[in-house]
Amino acid sequence: MNITLAQAEKIISAAKEKSIAIDTKMNIAIVDAGANLVAFGRMDGAWLGSLDISIKKAKTARFFDMNTGIIGELSQPGGALYNIEHSNNGLITFPGGVPIKNTEGEIIGAIGVSGSSVENDHAVAEAGALAI
Repeated sequence: MNITLAQAEKIISAAKEKSIAIDTKMNIAIVDAGANLVAFGRMDGAWLGSLDISIKKAKTARFFDMNTGIIGELSQPGGALYNIEHSNNGLITFPGGVPIKNTEGEIIGAIGVSGSSVENDHAVAEAGALAI
């Protein structure tokens, strides 16, 4: 099963609402089950440099079906996934990428958010992922 454009737009809307609530400006990317970009939103004033980061966070979350922050913990020196960020044409292994599941619990895509602290990025991504 794959995420639909309508679902992706709903997720972006929820993520934008959370971003506004915590007073941040975000880049928000949604990928499908194949890690292909489905939808993207850049809030007015969001950092240009975070555009690519948000997309890579979404892809990373989908490639490994886990939050990017967890991958980051595993990729520290001496960790089981040390240097994994150099695979797949570059991964982002800090918080802000979250898999998206349908009501049956199947992963249908992922969201990646970038533009603030990693804590805020994760909070906005999680709000989006839970909106489905």
